[in-house]
Amino acid sequence: MSTKFKEYKGLDLPKLGEEILDFWKEEQIFEQSISIREGATPFVFFEGPPSANGLPGIHHVMARAIKDIFCRYKTQKGFKVDRKAGWDTHGLPIELGVEKQLGITKEDIGKKISVEEYNTACRKAVMKYTDVWNKVTESYGYWVDMQDPYVTYKPKYMESVWWLLKQIYNKDLLYKGYTIQPYSPKAGTGLSSHELNQPGTYQDVTDTTVVAQFKAVERTLPDFLKKFNHLHFLAWTTTPWTLPSNTALTVGSKIDYVVVATYNQYTFEPIHVILAKSLVAKQFAGKYEQTQDVAVVSNYSKEDKKIPYFIAAHCKGNDLLEIRYEQLLEYATPDGGVADAFRVIAGDFVTTEDGTGIVHTAPTFGADDALVAKQAVPQVPPMLVKDANDNLVPLVDLQGKFRPELQEFAGKYVKNEYYDDGQAPEKSVDVEIAIKLKIENKAFKVEKYVHSYPNCWRTDKPILYYPLDSWFIKVTNFKDRMHELNKTINWKPKATGEGRFGNWLANANDWNLSRSRYWGIPLPLWRTEDGTEEIIIGSIEELKTQMQKAVTAGVLQKDIYQDFVVGDFTQENYNKVDLHKNIVDKITLVSDSGKPMQREADLIDVWFDSGSMPYAQWHYPFENKEKVENIWRKADFIAEGVDQTRGWFYTLHAIATMIFDDVAYKNVVSNGLVLDKNGQKMSKRLGNATDPFETLDKYGPDATRWYMISNANPWDNLKFDIDGIAEVRNKFFGTLYNTYNFFALYANLDGFTYSEPAIAAEKRPEIDRWILSELNTLIQTVDQAFTEYEPTKAARAVQNFVGENLSNWFVRLSRRRYWKGSYGEDKISAYQTLYTCLETVAKLGAPIAPFFMDRLYKDLVAVVSKDAVKISVHLTDFPVADTALIDSALEARMQKAQTISSLVLSLRQREKIKVRQPLQKIMVPVLDEVARKEIQAVSDLIKSEVNVKQIQLIDQDSGILVKQIKPDFKKLGPRFGKDMKAVAAVINQLGQDQINLLEKEGQMPIKISEKSTTLTLDDVLISSQDIEGWLVANSNGITVALDVTISETLKNEGIAREIVNRIQNLRKDSGFEVTDRIHVSLLSCELLDTAVEQNLEYIKEETLTDTLSFKVEMEQGTEISFDGIQTKLSINK
Repeated sequence: MSTKFKEYKGLDLPKLGEEILDFWKEEQIFEQSISIREGATPFVFFEGPPSANGLPGIHHVMARAIKDIFCRYKTQKGFKVDRKAGWDTHGLPIELGVEKQLGITKEDIGKKISVEEYNTACRKAVMKYTDVWNKVTESYGYWVDMQDPYVTYKPKYMESVWWLLKQIYNKDLLYKGYTIQPYSPKAGTGLSSHELNQPGTYQDVTDTTVVAQFKAVERTLPDFLKKFNHLHFLAWTTTPWTLPSNTALTVGSKIDYVVVATYNQYTFEPIHVILAKSLVAKQFAGKYEQTQDVAVVSNYSKEDKKIPYFIAAHCKGNDLLEIRYEQLLEYATPDGGVADAFRVIAGDFVTTEDGTGIVHTAPTFGADDALVAKQAVPQVPPMLVKDANDNLVPLVDLQGKFRPELQEFAGKYVKNEYYDDGQAPEKSVDVEIAIKLKIENKAFKVEKYVHSYPNCWRTDKPILYYPLDSWFIKVTNFKDRMHELNKTINWKPKATGEGRFGNWLANANDWNLSRSRYWGIPLPLWRTEDGTEEIIIGSIEELKTQMQKAVTAGVLQKDIYQDFVVGDFTQENYNKVDLHKNIVDKITLVSDSGKPMQREADLIDVWFDSGSMPYAQWHYPFENKEKVENIWRKADFIAEGVDQTRGWFYTLHAIATMIFDDVAYKNVVSNGLVLDKNGQKMSKRLGNATDPFETLDKYGPDATRWYMISNANPWDNLKFDIDGIAEVRNKFFGTLYNTYNFFALYANLDGFTYSEPAIAAEKRPEIDRWILSELNTLIQTVDQAFTEYEPTKAARAVQNFVGENLSNWFVRLSRRRYWKGSYGEDKISAYQTLYTCLETVAKLGAPIAPFFMDRLYKDLVAVVSKDAVKISVHLTDFPVADTALIDSALEARMQKAQTISSLVLSLRQREKIKVRQPLQKIMVPVLDEVARKEIQAVSDLIKSEVNVKQIQLIDQDSGILVKQIKPDFKKLGPRFGKDMKAVAAVINQLGQDQINLLEKEGQMPIKISEKSTTLTLDDVLISSQDIEGWLVANSNGITVALDVTISETLKNEGIAREIVNRIQNLRKDSGFEVTDRIHVSLLSCELLDTAVEQNLEYIKEETLTDTLSFKVEMEQGTEISFDGIQTKLSINK
């Protein structure tokens, strides 16, 4: 054990981080932190698995810091906190990356490259950046077991997922359906509704829109419409590429419609058009002008500036039903025939908010369209045609291209975004179709329109709504239960759980589980060709049993897993099987009736993979059954980005509800985004992304973590500014480092090692009792903040204690006690108090700044031998507040002293009067006798701190100081809304007594428009008028007036203090010990001589000077100048 505290000559946080990381590894501190809690209550944490085929960013540092903080805190609180890492290894992120790497598209798989070769490439790619992830995890101090992570592509994990799916199937919650679903042509797969609602998927786009003219078939018109020639229905669409697939027009039965006589603005041909009455003004804006005279319409010439229109008839939507119209674009006809197509039908989804009140209906490409077409009697057929294999397909293929039936449009992408970079044509198919319709007198209006459209969450390309055969989970069957269970979860912030997540659950759709991809967990469903018989597999054992039946029936040559031993859960045995698509698709099973069954071709949604992790990470139920069911199926805490409310948070919750009728997590922190300092999303493309390793190398892990946590609540978006880390390093860590160094310097000089018995609290000076009271209050504050998952509150409380209370107040006011006087009870108390504060701060701050706080703790305990000393702060217990040491009255008094001192110092700064210049007096109005006594008790402290001779306490209503009050409109607006001006008027009329009352009580009742309400201090800005010769300031209900008149005596004392400062600096620069006594020589100067003579004893005492002499001439010495004085100074022992 050392006898000296380690002293430092500079703060190097990156180097400190590396040294502590080496120490953790050598001593296995992480492992010890778990093993010492063996038998303790478990605290269950789930790691949301990242994908290792992409590089970590600074936002991952934020996310991992939040996870780490609470796991470290709970460990210090005595819990056993196992943390298992995980890797998300399936799905689009990996597949799209591999396709890019190999220079292929999805369509090439099975042609240019086999599924087996493709999956092999995916398997290699998934762990491409594992080393980088491990480094960022380790270097930033995120403690998680990376040696035994769960990996979603491993057979044990996949087998558990199969088991879960079988339970869902057995609960009759799995079904197959042919429906219109979100589909990503660039990814080549359907998407679930929660994927479509990831943050950023909906983007504002500018599209070409068309109001198309559908010509009515005259023979089908009701009598009241037969008199109108050239009669057309107007229907608006933002997706002109769907017009070739139109098979119906939908109206609202009760909506009012009109017939309008006018001309087409492109062909100038006369027309009658039908649209909703309330949308006439909108559709006939611009070139059109209404007339009440039909003759004006008849006499129109295309040379006229305005096109006239005349409302010729009125009707209801019901009157239009079953009218037929001519097919708009005759490229193909529905395979179901045209007899029931191209007619007007009714739908309750039709509105008059936009468009024409008549909806272009393409059942192939819209869920609402498909539903209304099916509900029509007879049903309206969708636009499906037969391909070369006689399969019914839409006019757009799975790549997003028009089929050959579209003639001049064939082979063109329906969205320009689907083309490779630089390959998109100048005119999109939407524009080409619009031009064609204009020429053919079928377009009433063509214009650009800005609207919100969903993009694929992985490709960032537009999705299509497309008819697909998929497997679904019946979420609608249990969404109410999910919503109910969600109310028991502690969400941080609460608004996300109740709002974003709660609303999502309340309106949840069935979960599209199918993915038409290759690298993922295959659906364990085998079906006969006619779909009448099926079997779901829930384990490798079941699959082997079924394969044996198939071999016996002659539909399968052999059991492909014949070397696998059922019941042997060793890794060696499981290495013998691969459950991926390229393997299991070779397996043919046999039905009960003897028919061959092939596996359903799709994979499982990768979000189901990650949502299965509470169970699959332990290979449940095949292994660890009791462990999972009793403890590990439900996390005490999880944390991920807010985007996971419709991702991992959702799938965890859905699966837990289905399998266990319970929650998957009790507490969840939903992290906000990490943006650049201007509030923009970080991206390599924009060049505003922050490299986590560059940040680490420059600032170290602790400053980065502390900045992120203290700057904003985890659930708020963080505007990441690298300068903010520098500020945290300097202000917080620099202050704490300097405080420790101050302690170490003087403790080493005096030989303090905390070997003396602790001095009783009642025997300690008031300043010691105050800081210990503040320290124990801090323990309570930080403990509560961590318990409530409020790390920002914890960080800011520690930061404020270190900066304001410990360094700026306690150490500064106590510094003389360390370097003056004998080693007695007062000095020992000063050392013991400061040591206790530093050791406690190390423990309190350890969850957020694990490296620095461990260094601080180790440096402190290296010299001190106490019973509870551990080799690392992370093996200690979290501090427990000693309530007997908390003195709220003392804290309140000292808070007043700090506030008054701060106000006086701010006034000095405003007038540019240095603190070394003494001033005569301050005046402080007091509300009552309690406040008077509180300030009197700390008056000596205040006078010393702000360098004034006298404090005069005056009654609040003395009239000496006049208060001013004005409304704080930033606060009033959100509170009072339209009543804000009335409230402001009341505030402006408040008198001195009312202002004093508001300051004293913190609130007061007022009446606005005959209604009673409450005005608070937060709603107003109170200041005081300056008095001649005085400066006035106020804060926290305290007002201070400072006398700024400087007498000759005061000026001389200020000069003496300047001389003390210059001597002290020269002592330090000359390398003198703090205890060395000296002799001082000064070059004589009239102003200086008088001031020094008047304050000679003060100067000598402060600087340990034995003799001070004036010289008429000085060749040697240090030149000094201040306040118009120029002189020379020399010192020697």
